[in-house]
Formats: sequence, structure tokens, C-alpha cells
Amino acid sequence: MTQASVFDSDEVLQLLRQRGHRMTAQRRAIVVEIMASRGHIAPADLVERVRSQVPGVNPSTIYRTLELLEEVGVLAHAHGERGPEYHHAHARDHVHLICSNCGERRSVAAEELSRAAHEFRSATGLLPDFTHFAVVGICEDCRHKD
Repeated sequence: MTQASVFDSDEVLQLLRQRGHRMTAQRRAIVVEIMASRGHIAPADLVERVRSQVPGVNPSTIYRTLELLEEVGVLAHAHGERGPEYHHAHARDHVHLICSNCGERRSVAAEELSRAAHEFRSATGLLPDFTHFAVVGICEDCRHKD
């Protein structure tokens, strides 16, 4: 299994066991919920969903599990306006775009910004990873309204 692999819950639990992590009932429930999630995973939403199944789970356990799954290559995160959002590592092929005026959120394929990334590199010496954060700006509709 590589970072770009698509994992299922059993594979993730096995991966964590192989790395010496305990598999408590809480951690199992967290992993199952994360792996069943599609799209972006907002930590606060995940806390609510897991707590509906395991009422006593501590939010810090959920946050630590998210970080652990990123460490082992199962998840990746991007920084948005409301903090980090996680997604399955194999889906790390898009850039988040957010209008700071109306809040519209959309994604664009990362490859569509490769020219902008190389221009940024030419200007600064740094090749950016646009998939790691949300690009915030004013959408076309809001610009036309102003």
C-alpha cells in the first residue's frame, strides 16, 4: 500500500496495528467513520458523527486519530477558512477555491494550476503545493456585482 492507495477500514486498522498502535473500540469507530466518508472531512463534523455512535469518545481522540492517519499516508489535509479539512490521500489532486464574499466553494484539478505554480516558483524560488491550502478570493459573480 502506498500513499496514493485507496484504503478500506480493515487495511487501515491493520496498518495501525503493524505500527504498534492500540485498537480500542473508540479508535475502530473513528477509523470506520473516516474511511466511510467521501469528500472533505471537517473535524468538528466527524466529532458529531462519531459521538452519535460512541457517546463517550473524547474529541481529542478523534483529532489525534486524524493526525495519525495523515502520518501514515491514509489522509491529507488542506487549510481552509475554518481550519483544516481532511480528505483521503488518494484524492489529493484538487485545489480548494473559496469566495471570501459569498462563501462559494469549489475545486479545480491541481494540474490546471501547474502553470501558476511554476510562475510562482520563478518569482519566489518556491514551488507551491496548492493542494495543501484553500485559495481564497472573490468569485466572478461577486466581482460583477461590485
